[in-house]
Amino acid sequence: MVCFMLACCMAMAVCGQVSHIKGMVIDSIDGGPLPYASVLWKGSDKGTITDENGKFSLSVSGKNVVLEISFLGYEPKQVKVASGKTENLRIALAPSNIVLNEIVVKPGRERYRRRDNPAVRFVKQVIERREGNAPRNHDYYSYDQYEKVVFAMNEFQPKEKKNGKFNFVKDFIDTLEIGTTILPVSEKERVEKVYYRNSPRSEKRLVKGSKSSGVDEIFSRDGIQQFLDEAFQEVDIFQNNIPLFLQRFVSPLSAIGPGFYKYYLLDTLEVAGKPCVDLGFVPFNSESFGFTGHLFVALDSTYFVKRVILNVAKDINLNFVSGMTIEQTFERTPDNTRLLTKDDIRVNFKLSEKSKGMYAQRLILYDNHSFLPPSGQEARIFEESAPVITQQEAYNRKEDFWEANRPELARKKNPNSVEKLMARFRSVPLFYITEKVVTTLVSGYIPTNKDPRKNKFDLGPMNSTINGNAIEGARFRVGGGTTPVLNKHWFLEGYMAYGTRDHKLKYDGLVEYSFTPRSTYRLEYPIHSLRFEYMYDINKLGQNYMYTSKDNVMLAIRRKKDTRATYLRRAELTYTREHYNGFSYGLVLRNFREYATPYAPFNRFGADGNVVPVSHYDMTELEVKLRYGKDEKFYQTRTQRVPITYDALIFNLSHVMAKKGLLGSSYTYQRTDIGMQKRFWFSAFGYLDVILKAGKIWNKVPYPLLILPNANLTYTIQAETYTNMNAMEFINDEYASWDITYYMNGNLFNRIPLIKKLKWREVFCFRGLWGHLTDKNNPAYGGEGLYQFPSETSALGRTPYMEASVGIENIFKFLRIDYVWRLNYRSNPDIQKSGIRCTMRLSF
Repeated sequence: MVCFMLACCMAMAVCGQVSHIKGMVIDSIDGGPLPYASVLWKGSDKGTITDENGKFSLSVSGKNVVLEISFLGYEPKQVKVASGKTENLRIALAPSNIVLNEIVVKPGRERYRRRDNPAVRFVKQVIERREGNAPRNHDYYSYDQYEKVVFAMNEFQPKEKKNGKFNFVKDFIDTLEIGTTILPVSEKERVEKVYYRNSPRSEKRLVKGSKSSGVDEIFSRDGIQQFLDEAFQEVDIFQNNIPLFLQRFVSPLSAIGPGFYKYYLLDTLEVAGKPCVDLGFVPFNSESFGFTGHLFVALDSTYFVKRVILNVAKDINLNFVSGMTIEQTFERTPDNTRLLTKDDIRVNFKLSEKSKGMYAQRLILYDNHSFLPPSGQEARIFEESAPVITQQEAYNRKEDFWEANRPELARKKNPNSVEKLMARFRSVPLFYITEKVVTTLVSGYIPTNKDPRKNKFDLGPMNSTINGNAIEGARFRVGGGTTPVLNKHWFLEGYMAYGTRDHKLKYDGLVEYSFTPRSTYRLEYPIHSLRFEYMYDINKLGQNYMYTSKDNVMLAIRRKKDTRATYLRRAELTYTREHYNGFSYGLVLRNFREYATPYAPFNRFGADGNVVPVSHYDMTELEVKLRYGKDEKFYQTRTQRVPITYDALIFNLSHVMAKKGLLGSSYTYQRTDIGMQKRFWFSAFGYLDVILKAGKIWNKVPYPLLILPNANLTYTIQAETYTNMNAMEFINDEYASWDITYYMNGNLFNRIPLIKKLKWREVFCFRGLWGHLTDKNNPAYGGEGLYQFPSETSALGRTPYMEASVGIENIFKFLRIDYVWRLNYRSNPDIQKSGIRCTMRLSF
């Protein structure tokens, strides 16, 4: 996410008797500085803001000067200043609008003890009761939910120019409660009703209204919604871990909370007319993924949490987030059930320390809670297969709908909408052209009509236009496909490519019928389609690009020549069906002819043991594919699905079968593959990505049909590939593989002085392959019909192939660099024993 940061200090004129004031604004709990807090001279428009270290300097004139200090998520404070004197102030602001009677906590400086600590005993009582009053303990639970997400340029102060093209933006500036001016550039609203059933467990969301506008329209609407739902999840402090910004934070009410946080009983006060204890907390390590903040807990035997304020520490190893406040409020029913009424997240993003920032708010308001089963037209809601049901008119609601359903707390001070702002921006040619260029870079496709509602065909992907390899030389490609505007059920896609060295024309054509109408993309979830594809192209043996296009221009730079290749002519008829429960299956009827090349010859053994070269072989196969991946989160693009997280447990099972002589098959062929992948979170201690696979070929077949391990010949880091293995270095007919990567999230670097300021994060990887080649498929033991292995190709021995890497990610917030070792088979010819690999990825 590209963000900007706070800036611009207010100029101040002085006259008369002058007071020179210096000071620092800090958090009353952890003593940390509060950057960019507002410092105003009461009764005037004069003032300033604190710098990144919480410090400020101000000159004022007159008698009885009073300063007003405010910061997002903190109680404003007034400080009197003696006239005509120089003051050096240290001002502590209390989070959550609650005065802490000047109690200041400085973690790391005071002696903190868990044993015999009344605050620890108190929080353990809260933890013990955290599940007892959950609303989902009831048989049924439903409520209305309003959600609003706003992204805005922070501290925005436009500079008007004579005849300036963008002078109109001043009409769209809004003001926050603390007086900060912002320019909203993206706005989303959503009204829905949520239904929950305990047995059998099910949750459905009925979307009644949804609208969005802003600069992020260049992205997929549903993809952005998926990302926001995952990055800004509803915070549930009553769980051990809190998913937020695609990371996992330790909840202050986690079972490991007393070992992760310091707790303080700060005060006794009233919240919504009820006496409560103000329980403050800070993590032992301020760089770890935890919160500072307050829990306001009822002073009775229920230990009911009435209100929550969460902040992130200034030193946290979290990219782009310079400040965050989460506020939640709860109501208690007569039977002590906990009802969440407001969940408000406000974040300041920044790209660098000196850049201006982006302000983001995701406000969710809850109302009309009920524990009765749905009735009337909504009684059949749990019979729907989709977890989210969208009413037909939801995306086309008129303004009167939003006026009726927008709570007062969500109304802006400035009535001008982001939709009107974008219309004004697009009337300026410079902005319009820039937006189209960025859209092309993001999507990879060029629309043939500037109006998305009329665009029937896209050209692309543009990042595959030029590539190169040792066989084709320079490779040029052009392609494209139809959109749902042309037809919501029928789709055509294809490309043509030409190599300057082999002088061959390659092509691919696809026609697909979707049984369900598509709204944006052919591959949008869930797929239920029948597809026919015919292609002729180069086939790189032992190289399977699983997470990118094989023609991606970034793969053109390689550590060695990739000459292990054949030419392949293939026709496929594919049926695919995906279900909302995560289960999917497919059937593929495939016919192909693979042609030998000088780089991968087909030298066939005869009955007498002599070798005879053949030009090609033919196969007709039937493949059955089963997959289970419940609750997967991904960003949908035109040609692929980019995982947002890998939390879902995913199983894959496939079987390929062919019969010699049937429909032209040269061999009888049976192959089975099974796979599993999962991300395991270790709370504040990072996470582990595990990918396991196994497979077997049951018949006697030539080497192009055997199992060729996936070698990575580029300098990039790619999962499920072997970084220091050569293409076709090993051949097997049965295998088991693993790819295990541990991301420590900076738990080591965060404890090293100076190094921790870089916010680097550690990555450790260990991958390997056990493989075996049975005698029936080994040409060394003879065998009529087998092909002679290419040079420098062999079977794995009893020891599995293994490689390990140690890496650093989050370098400059986007770069990961690994050093990779090949642990065995180091005497094989023409190999790379170790090397440096890298990749680029923006993440929180």
